[in-house]
Amino acid sequence: MDVVAFRTDLGIDLGTSSILVYVKGKGIVLNEPSVVAIDQNSGKFLAVGEEARRMLGRTPGNIRAIRPMRDGVISDYNITERMLKYFISKAIGRTLFKPKVIVCVPSGITEVEKRAVLEASNHAGANKTFLIEEPIAAAIGVGVDITEPNGNMILDIGGGTTDVAVISLGGIVISSSIKIAGDECDNAIIRYLRQEHNVMVGERTAESLKMNIGTVYPREKEVYMDVRGRDLVSGLPKTIKVSSSEMLEAMAEPAEHIVTTIHSVLEKTPPELASDIGDRGIMMTGGGALLYGMDKLISKKTGIDVHIAEDPIGSVAVGTGKALDWIHLLNSDSIDSESINMDKR
Repeated sequence: MDVVAFRTDLGIDLGTSSILVYVKGKGIVLNEPSVVAIDQNSGKFLAVGEEARRMLGRTPGNIRAIRPMRDGVISDYNITERMLKYFISKAIGRTLFKPKVIVCVPSGITEVEKRAVLEASNHAGANKTFLIEEPIAAAIGVGVDITEPNGNMILDIGGGTTDVAVISLGGIVISSSIKIAGDECDNAIIRYLRQEHNVMVGERTAESLKMNIGTVYPREKEVYMDVRGRDLVSGLPKTIKVSSSEMLEAMAEPAEHIVTTIHSVLEKTPPELASDIGDRGIMMTGGGALLYGMDKLISKKTGIDVHIAEDPIGSVAVGTGKALDWIHLLNSDSIDSESINMDKR
């Protein structure tokens, strides 16, 4: 039997709201929310992924449902490490050799945050971990040939961060990463309903509003959704009818921040690359690309065509997985800090 079969290499999209695992030769094998439920007394994991997400905001005192990732980076190191261990073993089962892993990170990540990701991955069972920046992974995932001397603009709107980058000749020419994305839209909806309707709703309700009737660009036909929350005046459960135009108002601020970021990146882009982007348009990936009207809004504000990736949610993970083919190029120890490799000490 071939020895290579004993080891499986992985590409991991370690996101704020979900984790996707790409196995070489198989594609994306796992897509679960990055949420864990923990017993406070014993520290044991009670549930991970989708099962734990259903517990958010519904747990008794001794159980905590938490998201160990915040704004695209690790906020709880130990839990992230244990969660990664769980997902890696769920994706590949038991293997003879430890896998080589590529993890994607936001483009604005600091050295300390990079080190945290590398150590968490290595302790979770990786033989060696490499990092790839999200915009590069997204570009590879949507099939852009990043080695060409052409300007490509990638906009990746995730749960915790929005990454905007101009890519040419295999590298990032200019980029910006802001901590305003899907989660911030949920928070904006919660704030709006509290102010306008005196009703308090949870994260999951806000997210379902965003996904069903959320919009950042006026819809041709108004849509409505009934939401149940807690009346802040009486303290009792209350049902209200929310319209898509209210969603437009609620999410105006985060959407404006994203457009401003794109604008600032375009302003700093060298003219030759800017003309390429004008021809090719902006490629949009991430869960935020599915928000109604985001492409129309950006197109209207910048005057550039916006294309949504075929599989916006999976494109970063697919790109991370495809980068596994070049892992042998990253194997030398003389690699620069951009893709730090750390042998487990």
